[in-house]
Amino acid sequence: QVQLVESGGGLVQAGDSLRLSCKDSGRTFSRYNMGWFRQAPGQEREFVAAITWSVINTYYADSVKGRFTISRDNAKTMTYLQMNTLKPEDTAVYYCAADSRQLGASMIAGAYDYWGLGTQVTVSS
Repeated sequence: QVQLVESGGGLVQAGDSLRLSCKDSGRTFSRYNMGWFRQAPGQEREFVAAITWSVINTYYADSVKGRFTISRDNAKTMTYLQMNTLKPEDTAVYYCAADSRQLGASMIAGAYDYWGLGTQVTVSS
């Protein structure tokens, strides 16, 4: 069973940085591709970043490319999202997700089997 718990959200000013963490309490973490998604009020959930189970490949939404970095530590069953140069439009609830298919990492929310409850990120201008 996969249980994902996000942490690290908060209220910051534009230009600041935050690092989100996602802890997976399951035993097969290293076999899953991991992703980060976000959802702002009144908007659909959108892809932010993904990393393959092998840690070889990473993928980013155009809106965060060059500012955000996804990483993982399979030994610690942790996934991270380093967010730099934050903008007010980055304000959203951020969700960690796990994809058990062992195919290429997906940017589609429907490909992910397991989700955390989310952590709020608020960026003031």
